[in-house]
Amino acid sequence: MAQLFDETLAKQVIKQRSEKSHKGNYGRILLIGGSLQFGGAIIMAAQGAVEAGAGLVSVATHSVNLTSLHARVPEAMFIDWRDPQLLKMIRLVDVVAIGPGLGTDRFAQALLNQVVVSCTSKQTVVLDASALDLLGKNKNFWPQAAGLVVLTPHQMEWQRVSGLQIDFQTDAANQAALNELAVGQPAVLVLKSHQTHIYSGQETWLNTTGNPGMATGGTGDTLTGIIAAFLGQFGSSLTSVLAAVYTHSYAGDQVFRDNYVVRPTALAEQVPLVMKKFSGQ
Repeated sequence: MAQLFDETLAKQVIKQRSEKSHKGNYGRILLIGGSLQFGGAIIMAAQGAVEAGAGLVSVATHSVNLTSLHARVPEAMFIDWRDPQLLKMIRLVDVVAIGPGLGTDRFAQALLNQVVVSCTSKQTVVLDASALDLLGKNKNFWPQAAGLVVLTPHQMEWQRVSGLQIDFQTDAANQAALNELAVGQPAVLVLKSHQTHIYSGQETWLNTTGNPGMATGGTGDTLTGIIAAFLGQFGSSLTSVLAAVYTHSYAGDQVFRDNYVVRPTALAEQVPLVMKKFSGQ
């Protein structure tokens, strides 16, 4: 049976910052995505990561997105995803999140393969969007060397990865499919729907927050950035993922109070306020 979680868990994860803090204490995050047509996806992920408190956020994306990225999220650093230095950067960060707006062409496959072959047991890899579509076609895109792998599909993406049609995505079936993919490796599945389920090991969790106003493009991209930020600053664990999911939905609920539609960018702007509340400051 799925376990429910609420702000009590988020409050346990989100701590007040030490007066002696510096940016290196809160995680080095690399986001990879944003093709020529879908630059907005990676920019929303970057905003989510910055607003959620990641210490350093770098974005590897198509060069056409540079101006928009810096206009929207000047706190994020940019690297052209064709730059040979990207491989070095992948090896230096704490969390790599790949997929928002990535695409599925040969170049996208090469980028995902770079992550797969370069990551180490000290790093967390988050697979979202296009990266999941590629994984669904080729299971060799699973990052076997990573210390933790987090998947963030919606139900159709999970169908492509797991082979489970949506009507058959029961807790037991989803748990079994995740364990088959991970083969004993630590992994978390964030299965997005009107009530998001989170799976890890033999545990199943159910998020009861969120609202229909969040049913708009970009909400998941923002969640990916928030999850990456939480993993980077609060530790690579299931509880960090759960706290990120709850914070994302809770922030969306705050926006929904006065708005018919919850724009992902507006949701992201609420996240620092929610984290301040949950930290007890």
